[in-house]
Amino acid sequence: MISLEKADVSGFGEAARYEWLETNGIGGYAMSSVAGANTRRYHGLLNAAMRPPLGRVVLLAKFEESVTVDGEKFHLSTNQYPGTIHPNGYRHIKRFRLDPFPIWTYEIGTVVIEKRVFMVHGENATVCKWRVVEGDAGEISLTLRPLAAFRDHHHLNASPPEGRYDVGFEDGSVSIHRSDLHLNLFHTAIEVNEVGSWYHDLEYALEMERGFDFVENLFNPCSLSFDLAKAATVIASTEDRSVNDADQLEKAEMKRRAKIVAVGRAKTGFERELVLAADQFIVDRGEGKSVIAGYPWFSDWGRDTMIALPGLALATNRPDVAKGILAEFALHLSEGMIPNRFPDEGEHPDYNTVDATLWFFEAVRAYAEKTEHFAFVRELYPKLTQIIDAHVAGTRYNIHVDTDGLLFAGDGMQNLTWMDAKIGDWVVTPRTGKAVEIQALWYNALLIAADFAGRLEASERAGQFRAMAATAKESFNAQFWNSDEECLFDVVSGDERDASVRPNQIFAVSLHYTMLDRARVRKVVERVATDLLTPVGLRSLSPRDSRYVSTYSGSPLARDSSYHQGTVWSWLIGPYVTAYRRVHAKDKKADKYVAELIAGLESHLSESCLGQVSEIFDAEAPHTPRGAPAQAWSVAEILRVIKSGGD
Repeated sequence: MISLEKADVSGFGEAARYEWLETNGIGGYAMSSVAGANTRRYHGLLNAAMRPPLGRVVLLAKFEESVTVDGEKFHLSTNQYPGTIHPNGYRHIKRFRLDPFPIWTYEIGTVVIEKRVFMVHGENATVCKWRVVEGDAGEISLTLRPLAAFRDHHHLNASPPEGRYDVGFEDGSVSIHRSDLHLNLFHTAIEVNEVGSWYHDLEYALEMERGFDFVENLFNPCSLSFDLAKAATVIASTEDRSVNDADQLEKAEMKRRAKIVAVGRAKTGFERELVLAADQFIVDRGEGKSVIAGYPWFSDWGRDTMIALPGLALATNRPDVAKGILAEFALHLSEGMIPNRFPDEGEHPDYNTVDATLWFFEAVRAYAEKTEHFAFVRELYPKLTQIIDAHVAGTRYNIHVDTDGLLFAGDGMQNLTWMDAKIGDWVVTPRTGKAVEIQALWYNALLIAADFAGRLEASERAGQFRAMAATAKESFNAQFWNSDEECLFDVVSGDERDASVRPNQIFAVSLHYTMLDRARVRKVVERVATDLLTPVGLRSLSPRDSRYVSTYSGSPLARDSSYHQGTVWSWLIGPYVTAYRRVHAKDKKADKYVAELIAGLESHLSESCLGQVSEIFDAEAPHTPRGAPAQAWSVAEILRVIKSGGD
């Protein structure tokens, strides 16, 4: 359980910097700040996935909440407007905890009120409950004013949108419609009054900080009044429900999460939080499964999904989820490539990546190692050979095997590796040619395919793949060793060698199969530790480089241009730990060293999006968390190295 006390949230700035996240397993989510003020355009009580797991829209932005105790009114909600914070409900927060979902405790004199919020798994529905847990101050009532947004979660209602809201009232429910969107509020209110007004100029502080539009107008269709002599309940849903379902839904969700923790065999509170965090990224896609790369703005990305799969699904003992992911992405194989991402808008996936498909091999290998389910591997094997053949023949974006057996990608106009920042036509981190981690992944893929071919009695193909791997290994060692820095070049293209000291070289050590001898393995790990290691992950560029940027902040242009120029990526702690363990396999102090590394990220679970791990951090202390506040591969890689020993 993660808990914040009154002292932690005593000021608006403190209370607003903490975020909470609920998800529903089909791409929808609820998210806001502990203060109760929405600070992002993505914050809302019901962000529904209309085309699961995407097509996400903010339907219910929030409730304006107030309680009346013995005739005196007190606000529980908080908003930021131009030049002011109003109301100041955060001042009544006595405690906030994740147990396992968001629970607020408000203190008003001798009265203590509890609010809890959770999403219904598999449905676009959020349940909110309020009850008095301490005190007897006579009559206590609660008034809620729902604020509706009805917009794409990437956009804002900068002015009242076109198209009227149609509001309907029935006993125990309110229905709200606009265009093709609808929201139902099922409630236990004793009185409902139609309002039909607008809340103007709400400001979202984090959008302002990020250099985006940050002002919104929200529609208030009605007010709901409750007698808190008994619990007040609202279910916000796109489906038909009854408010009487709320208690059963809560019990079911508690049971589901307890089962996830039990199956994940969490031994510590840290592991428990990570196992629950991992579950938030796993979503249904068609008949299979996928992974939302990060909340709140990412969709499901092939690269992130394959990297995260071992940690999210295998380390948590959910091989059925891993199988569903692999099967789903195999369905979308095209020209020897799996999708880079499924876009929020549009039906056709993007294939603009060179590494996602190679990570697919490693995910299949990890699945086979964990489950020994080789009947499924037999089903996937033709796909794996198809991928290799397509890369040899050449596929999209000039991806092809060169005469030296190494994999070439790009023509200067794309950003095909994970260092993919691009501003207009400017590729911020150009890595056209033979990127170091792509060669490591290619070699790893070839030997994985060879192993599977041998097991499936395809000896000729196994021999072919091993011969290709041997050629790649010889070429790699001849071309990629940087004797001046005693580490690996980042990119080789013809006679050009990119000597940037970046974390990409760590994969030449951390992947299941490595092309390096023991001496070079040790030197790579030492160089990465010296230049790139921080308590929260690896820097994306050495501080000794003139292009190094220590802080990820400012306008979208400033942030995108520093994304991979020093910014720390927490997911990279995983491959670093795996590589370190490989080098120090006989060192009795290795486990203590790794535990100290992971501890830096354990404390992070209580500093940003509670119970989650951020995408990135500033490159220098205090390593302020940045980017998406909840990132799949960040959680997954910590889980993988904790639960599986890193290899």
